[in-house]
Amino acid sequence: MGGEFELRCAINEDLALIRDLARIHAWHAGLRGRRLDDLVLAVNEVAANVLEHGGGAGRLVAVAEDGGLTVRISDVKGTLSPEHLAAARAGPSGARGLGLWLACRLCDEVELDHPGGGARLSLRVHGPVPSRPARAERESAAGPGG
Repeated sequence: MGGEFELRCAINEDLALIRDLARIHAWHAGLRGRRLDDLVLAVNEVAANVLEHGGGAGRLVAVAEDGGLTVRISDVKGTLSPEHLAAARAGPSGARGLGLWLACRLCDEVELDHPGGGARLSLRVHGPVPSRPARAERESAAGPGG
């Protein structure tokens, strides 16, 4: 994969772990501050949707590349449609659909496809994300929380 580095994990009921893994990966990829927090919130919302609407299981793959970070979240059910995504982009309607709406607001790009029968939502955040973190940064004692 050249200079890219990635995170792969299963989506399960432990959303706190998924948030932590996404935060650590994004931090090591160079995201900071509000951009980092926004991405973690978007990942949490989409992962929660996988558990509630997408068959209860899924996969997260996060890839840091020059110019940004892409997080692909897939489910097994495949019921998320282009119409759902278009409605979310238009704005929230009632108490439902807020998670997808938030993801659309917090990420620079949100795309949907259906490989292998499941749904896959790709969340992209542009930013100063190097293709590999500097060694000093990887070994920094400050970590993603500080």
